[in-house]
Amino acid sequence: MEPREPLPADLPDDFPVWLARANGVTRARLRRRDLDAPFFGVRVRARASEPIGTDDPYARQRALLVARARQYAPRLHTGHFFSHETAAAVWGAPLPLQLTPHGAVAASVDLDLHVSALGHVPFPRATGVKGHRTLLRMTEVSEHEGLRVSSPAATWVSLGTLPLFDLVALGDFCCRRWRSGRGRPHVGRPPLATIEDLERMLAAGRRRGAERLRTALALIREDSWSPRESHVRCALVMAGLPDPELNIDVFDDRGRFVGCVDLAYPQQRVAIEYLGMLHGEQWAQDVERLAALRAAGWTVIEVTSPLLKRPDELVARVRAALHA
Repeated sequence: MEPREPLPADLPDDFPVWLARANGVTRARLRRRDLDAPFFGVRVRARASEPIGTDDPYARQRALLVARARQYAPRLHTGHFFSHETAAAVWGAPLPLQLTPHGAVAASVDLDLHVSALGHVPFPRATGVKGHRTLLRMTEVSEHEGLRVSSPAATWVSLGTLPLFDLVALGDFCCRRWRSGRGRPHVGRPPLATIEDLERMLAAGRRRGAERLRTALALIREDSWSPRESHVRCALVMAGLPDPELNIDVFDDRGRFVGCVDLAYPQQRVAIEYLGMLHGEQWAQDVERLAALRAAGWTVIEVTSPLLKRPDELVARVRAALHA
């Protein structure tokens, strides 16, 4: 049955119960089925919690985390802010997938939010929320897309328990410099953080996973464009191969632009390309680009998700190409 009483037009999609009550909304109206109650004291208009349409499980889970943070935001204490994995999702950073105990990709209701309290303000307590306490000297608080979050550098140092390659991918994302070039988008956009910012936050105090953070810091680069590229590079470097150049523009012998290469050893003309979820036009464009690279005399090693799970085989293919 459709609700008879409309909600006040100035109530946002996600709103605290106290605000609705102050605007004359009855308790009975707040229990109607057109409103969801994701957290105690919060209501969400049902149309605002519609499914997120994307085939990429990483992007989908990241979007679900951000949507869940927006639902909790109305009850966020002034001394609280989103941190850890939640802050990383708000910044758009790559994260490993969260899985259920049965191994399925976690849905929205299974995703806990991370909320930190500064100093001696009340500890965040709510179902579905993991609370943390920190000191001002150990973190930085910023705002992004209307949400109060830890800064990119502070977020990175809070995630020292992540696997090493995921930490590197997260650092690569934060420190990416949008340099000029034929195949480079968003030229001039400032990075979210610098490697010096990460170093400074790491030195601010004791951190969980400090040794792993220090190892990851030495592997972070400013020209990586995707977490899968970061994983490929780490697999190669940790196996003793030289550090490849990242996302370089390739031209043929006549000076014509051929394409932008994910990872490359230019002297040996070896290119390593990660092939993600390709559909339609993008797949066709990549096929033509790789064919043009080969025609220009390059050896192209295509890396798929199954190959990345066999790093020894990946390393062997690259090593053989470099010594051919």
